[in-house]
This record gives sequence, structure tokens and C-alpha cells, in this order.
Amino acid sequence: MFKTNEYFEGKVKSVAYKNESGNYTIGVMDDGAYEFGTSSNEEMTVVNGTLEALLPGESEWKVYPAGSIFQVPANVKFKVRAKGVTSYLCRYY
Repeated sequence: MFKTNEYFEGKVKSVAYKNESGNYTIGVMDDGAYEFGTSSNEEMTVVNGTLEALLPGESEWKVYPAGSIFQVPANVKFKVRAKGVTSYLCRYY
């Protein structure tokens, strides 16, 4: 079963799904800046486009182009900036 999610007045949309490998969302962000909270550990893969991320405990933004992966721990907030329309895959564990 799929679940659709929409955030930030429709500027971020995703589809959640589960398979034998775990829980995932695949989504698209419009150009802009966003702050998210986590409830579990997350692994973000940038599929297309570029994300800049300010992760917990970091003082500088890091650039993640397509194909890049970054980890976000559970129960924190983190910020991202999409540089143009950007797609991502998020694995929850």
C-alpha cells in the first residue's frame, strides 16, 4: 500500500512504501529551503538535482549532488535547500 505526503504548501511531495528491504519514501522538492524532523534514522539519497544540507551538530552546509547519500539520526531536525527541482529516496531504519 502507498501513502502520499505533501508538505510546505505542496512544494515537497512524496510517496511512502514498504517492501522486503524496509520502509522508504521517494519524493520531489521544489526549489527552496525546508526543515524536517526525524522519528527514526534516515538515509537520504539524492536521485536527481542537488541538495544542500545542514545536519545536526554541523555548522556548515554541505552540498549533495545526484548520487550522494547522507545519514540523519532519529529525533532531530535538519535543514535542506533544494537547488532547483530535486528528487530523493529516503530509507528509514
